[in-house]
Amino acid sequence: MTTWQLAPECFGTADATSLRRDYYDEVASRYWKRRATPEEVDEGLANDGVELLVPPTGQFVVGRYDGEAAACGGLLMLDSERAELTRVYLRPAFRGKKGASLLLDLLESEARRLGASRMLLNTRLDLIEARSLYVRHGYREIPAYCTGPYVEICYGKDLDRTA
Repeated sequence: MTTWQLAPECFGTADATSLRRDYYDEVASRYWKRRATPEEVDEGLANDGVELLVPPTGQFVVGRYDGEAAACGGLLMLDSERAELTRVYLRPAFRGKKGASLLLDLLESEARRLGASRMLLNTRLDLIEARSLYVRHGYREIPAYCTGPYVEICYGKDLDRTA
């Protein structure tokens, strides 16, 4: 039987780094409407703040499907009660296999463990699949809580403390 295994993992492992590169390649390529070059991916990942995705300031998670690195995501504590969902990614071959919901569940659990009672996220309007996932998972559109060149819509969700 094919199964998912998801767990916190250092952002610098070979699998985590490969997933982060694929994530940046996909979102940048979609934004630019052309393939990102390896140099552009390197530049995008340089000084991107991923080092904060470790307790107590955050967490990074890797998901494996039958042992193969397939998904990743992170959370960043914005303050003592709010966490930001970031770098949520599933490799295309693994989409539609329920991994995204499991990934969000684990990230929300990790956020609660770090003290968060609310999860926020920002994304672009063209990332329709991601936006649909968030809405299906109980996230609702909220006023912008941050600014940036790629912040086009924001979502929030209260985290159930008993989950």
